[in-house]
Amino acid sequence: MRTFTLSIALLLSICSFSQTNGSSKTQGPAFPVTLFEQTEGRRSPAYPEIIDWWKKLDAASPYVKMLEMGPTDAGYPLHLVLVSADKDFDMASIHRKKKTVIFINNGIHPGEPDGIDACMLLVRGLVPPYNKSPLPTTDEPAGMNAEGLPNNVVLAIIPVYNIGGCLNRSTNYRIDQDGPEEKGFRGNSQNLDLNRDFIKCDSKEALTFTKIFHYLDPDIFVDNHVSDGADYQHVMTLITSQHNKLGGEAGVFLNQVFEPALYKSMKEKGYDLVPYVNHFGDTPEKGWSEFWDSPRYSSGYATMWGAFSFTPETHMLKPYPDRVRSTVALMKSFIGFAAEHGPEITTLRANARRMQQAQSSFPVAWKLDRSKSTTIEYKGYAAGYKPSGVSGLPRLYYDRSKPLDMRVPFYNVYADTLRVNRPKAYIIPQGWWKVIERLQANGVAMQKLSRDTTISVEWYRIDGYQASTRPYEGHHPNTNVQVSKNREQMSFRKGDYYIPMNQPANRFILEVLEPQAEDSYFAWNFFDPILGQKEGYSDYHFEDIASTYLQAHPELKSQLEERKSKDSVFAKSGGAQLNFVFQHSPYFEPAYLRYPVYRVE
Repeated sequence: MRTFTLSIALLLSICSFSQTNGSSKTQGPAFPVTLFEQTEGRRSPAYPEIIDWWKKLDAASPYVKMLEMGPTDAGYPLHLVLVSADKDFDMASIHRKKKTVIFINNGIHPGEPDGIDACMLLVRGLVPPYNKSPLPTTDEPAGMNAEGLPNNVVLAIIPVYNIGGCLNRSTNYRIDQDGPEEKGFRGNSQNLDLNRDFIKCDSKEALTFTKIFHYLDPDIFVDNHVSDGADYQHVMTLITSQHNKLGGEAGVFLNQVFEPALYKSMKEKGYDLVPYVNHFGDTPEKGWSEFWDSPRYSSGYATMWGAFSFTPETHMLKPYPDRVRSTVALMKSFIGFAAEHGPEITTLRANARRMQQAQSSFPVAWKLDRSKSTTIEYKGYAAGYKPSGVSGLPRLYYDRSKPLDMRVPFYNVYADTLRVNRPKAYIIPQGWWKVIERLQANGVAMQKLSRDTTISVEWYRIDGYQASTRPYEGHHPNTNVQVSKNREQMSFRKGDYYIPMNQPANRFILEVLEPQAEDSYFAWNFFDPILGQKEGYSDYHFEDIASTYLQAHPELKSQLEERKSKDSVFAKSGGAQLNFVFQHSPYFEPAYLRYPVYRVE
């Protein structure tokens, strides 16, 4: 694979030009090269250096503006950098002008800092007075003005998302990765993996991210990462958010126009782009399936809001300078596509929103369709097995002296396996404030009931679920959820929340409130209190009450006898039979296993 290389002397000579007149934005001081350049790609800057660098660029160029957007668990504010060709940084104005907004997130895993350094080089190469990029500029995207900025594209960049992890640096982290010398830690200040937090919002970072995301309403979302897994020749791999999940004309456009254009553009820049090699434990010669980015991930979250979403993954075993340059190249490819296809992107997203507001049902569960695949060009290495120096048992290794170019199947079609009809509205009792706060953070429109009200609603009983036996990101997620539907007149209190389902957030609302959805709030344990029985009885005293109740209700006595005839263990347990009567009596608490989100049909 061809990669771009420049000597450090050339880099310094290009980047270290001087500005001598004043310190205004148009006549700023000489701007220093990045730490990445100063160390020939060996090092990446620490958090204070990163923020200081962007502050200087903000002060030097009128085309750049850095904002403080909200708190993080680390105690530092989360910053957002805007880059605009006409110096317009008002998002309402930007959307009125129908500019394409590209939102780039960096450092969600600070041990993977490629995007942090790449965005410094990218933006400095685009904005005056520093648009003398050290990287190749012969293939600048179409639609650029004379100063090198995209006329119809606005960049929005989070310089470092996981600040706590970025502050926690060591030369020992990510031992498999080829640079930089010192890397940040994957966990944030709560030791959370922030790329699993976009639905549950356990971190301040995630709550601030929702604010940023809805402030920007991005057309394209990019979250820069570094991969692990198999060894291969490719420097850059790419997760494209699943096109069937995006759905409709937008999904077709993503799969058949947008993604192929990126591959073509990267090929022209000297990079053989390949889908993220989603293959672990064995070699990838038989192909692999597309990574499933559910809404817990950044790209899956963005897809729920109709953004075209991507996760670039450079290969950990490639030298850090090559990885950073490939990231710059891919960011330029995104800019070029956005500049050329901006009106089409805007139209597709507007149409998708109109469809979602009128859509009668939504998919909430998916399954890979292994009967359908495409063929991709994969450049790997011959693999084999040899005795382990640790265990003496066979271990996998790759032989870089034996490159292999092959065509392999890539499975990227998913079929929905469960659809849920859109109700007229949902009602959530005000006591479930953790859920309500997360809905509000995502801009969900809702009204408080102005008085106590009785409404006919449909509600779910949780008939079955499987709780994780081990903690996962601070939770024990519920999976394999089974429900039954019930309908009744129910009384709601003044202050309970009524959520109409005729709004742009329709898809998000269903994804988080329908308990069978993969990343619903029920899946993430926000409703677990209903899974525990709160009221009980004293056996010796309830025995007489239960006996009297059975005599008055022969139909329940028949159910009891039938259960005993079919279940020998149950038939031998007096306690189980007594509890059976209790659970089928009016003395049993109605809240047990009653999912407290009510559907108004």
